Formats: sequence, structure tokens, C-alpha cells
Amino acid sequence: MSKPKLYPRNALITLTALNLLNYADRNVLYAVQPLVQDEFHLTKTQIGYLTSAFLGFYMIAAPFVGPLADRYSRKLIIVFGAIFWSGLTLLTAFTHTYSELLVRHTLVGIGEATFVTIAPTFVVDLFSEDKRARILGVFYLAIPVGSAAGYLVGGYLAPLYGWRFPFYIAAVPGFLLALAVLFLKEPERGQFDSLKETPERGTILGMVRNPAFLTATLGMAAMTFSLGGIQVWMPQFLYSERHYTLESANLTFGLIVVVDGILAALAGGWLGDYLLRRTRSAYYLVSAVSMMLGVPVMIVALFVSGRAMVPAIAVAAFFLLLNTAPLNAAVINSVGAHIRATAIAVNIFIIHILGDVPSPTMMGWVADKRSLQAAFILPVIAMVISSAILFYGMKFAPAVRVGGASTEAGKT
Repeated sequence: MSKPKLYPRNALITLTALNLLNYADRNVLYAVQPLVQDEFHLTKTQIGYLTSAFLGFYMIAAPFVGPLADRYSRKLIIVFGAIFWSGLTLLTAFTHTYSELLVRHTLVGIGEATFVTIAPTFVVDLFSEDKRARILGVFYLAIPVGSAAGYLVGGYLAPLYGWRFPFYIAAVPGFLLALAVLFLKEPERGQFDSLKETPERGTILGMVRNPAFLTATLGMAAMTFSLGGIQVWMPQFLYSERHYTLESANLTFGLIVVVDGILAALAGGWLGDYLLRRTRSAYYLVSAVSMMLGVPVMIVALFVSGRAMVPAIAVAAFFLLLNTAPLNAAVINSVGAHIRATAIAVNIFIIHILGDVPSPTMMGWVADKRSLQAAFILPVIAMVISSAILFYGMKFAPAVRVGGASTEAGKT
């Protein structure tokens, strides 16, 4: 295989591995929440606030990182961010109060924002437009695999060695992968883009008037509200409401996330690119339908406790994760290459301030007032809203080049 073909794949593998660590680090906390709660004598609202604070600083940092990445070396910013968050993860050994853990979490959120804002723009510049959903499907395999790794490592090691120990395991590989990124060659921005730079697509102010960007972002925000709340509270739901052990709760949900996530990310990316040959709205359509199909299955998962419960959770998670690749591809295609990192930064800010920043705390509050089962109604409502927004956004999808020709501008 020639070097030009090999390099994009190696770069994709390296950045995907670093993305995996990014998600493993943040999901370790979800696995060890009951132990943290017992040590510091916390309410569920306080536990939920740890994630809300992490994501709050994460989303605030993103708008500062995005414009820098559109002007300067994306590679160097990624390397600095990976070293920063990996170092802070190691410092978990020195967190002996709730306040110290909260500070640790907020700073890690800032470090991880540098990667999540920039890396997708690096990845899509390595491959042609008609492969973007499939390539992002591979890149975002890190979400389920990394999330599951966090649940499994935390659920297994924390009962044996204490809740701090799994964070050390999640930190060390980050330094090694940061060094590997340093040796990657940065691709030319927008080298495979076919759409012209218009005021809506090519300027920051234009994003406010860009319906393709706005509907994809708002649909993703509602999806993120649902996904964020489920990730934080599902292991504890199995533990406290369905009487699983802590280890089995994390193992069960971790396996669901990793298996479903791999299948859904690859299937969603393939399906989005396949349908793009027939309709320019393919990425929006796949995302909207997947969210709609997940609603009744999630309701079943919450209100049954027998053998049907775990399969129902698995099917609901599959539909929820199916939209990951096509929806991210929709956001990326909605803007021009030279403001793409800034657009992703704005997208990150919006999806988190409306999504998984409030959802863990809101669900914790409902759980304290009513029950954890009642709290899961909030993610179901968010899935309905996401589906509706994305169905509406289908008519604004841009016509990108597919197999050397653009999708028909009038086709939806």
C-alpha cells in the first residue's frame, strides 16, 4: 500500500485512540459514583453537578479554542490539550474533598475541549466528502468504546483498590498518544470540499442565519440531553432500582454501550453515506428516524424489570447512538472549511448548555424529589424533541459532491 493511502488511515487510528481515552476518562466517574457519594456524603444532585460542572467548563472553553484552531496549528493544540488533561487525571490522587474533585473535573473539561473541538476537522480533511459519515463513524467509535472502558475499568478496579485508582489507568496512555500526534502531518484545510464559501457557510455571523447548521445543532442538543442523562444515571438505576451489584450494573451497561455503540456508529455512518447518493438530506433523515424509533423502546426499558429490561435498554441505546456519525457529518457539511473549528466550538457550546450540562443535575433533582425511574422521563422527552427538529432540518441540507457529482439541490 502506498504512503499517501496509508497516512490518512494511520492518522485516523491515532486520533480515534486519543478520542477513546477522552471518553474513558470522563466515564470512569459514572462507574464509581456510589463510592464517591458514600465517601463525601453527597446527595444525588451534588453527584450530578460534578458532570454538569465538567461539561460547563468544557463548553465555555470550546469557543475560545475553535477560532485559534482555524488560524493556527490544530496538531499542536491537540497535543497540548492531551498532555494537560492527562496530567490532571493523574492528580486525582490528591482529591480528598468534594470541592477538590469538582476543581479537578472542571479543569479536565477545559483540556478535553481542545481535542473534541479540533480533531473532527483534522479527520474530515483527510478523506473525500462522500466518505465523511463513515470516517466519522470510525472516529466516534471512541464514544461507546471509551465510555464502556470507563464503566468497566471503574466498575472492576474501584471496589478492589478504591475509586481513585481507575483514573490513573485512564491517564497514562494519554501522554503516549499526545507524542504520536506530534508526528502527524497536518492536512490542508478543506482540500476535498466542493461547496462554495457563502456568507452563511463561511462567516461566523452567517452561522446565525444558516438553517442547516442550526437545525443539526439543536437536534444534537436534544439528543445530547438524553444521552448525557442516561450515561450518568443508568448504572445507578440498575444498582439502586433494579438491585444489581455495582460491578454487575457497570458491566451490564458497559457491554451494552460498547456493543451497541460500535454497531450503531458503523451502521449509521454507512447508512448515511449510502442514502446520500439518493437524497441530500440523508444525514438528517437517519438521525431523525433513529431518535423517533428509540422513544417507545426506552419507555419499555424503564417500566419492565424482568428479562425484557436489558434487551430493551440495548435496543434503545442502539437507536440513540445510530445518529452519531451522520449528525456530526451534517454539522461539518453545513459550514465552510475555514470556520469549521469555530462552528464545531459553537456547536459544542450549544449542545452542552442545552444538553448534558443541565440533564444530570435535573435528573438528580427529580430523583431526590420523586424517584430515579421518574427522572428518566426527561431523556425520553428530549428524544422526541430531537427527532422533530431533525425532520424539519431535512429541507436545509446542503448538496455535497457524491462520486464526482453534487447531490441534486432540489432533492430532499
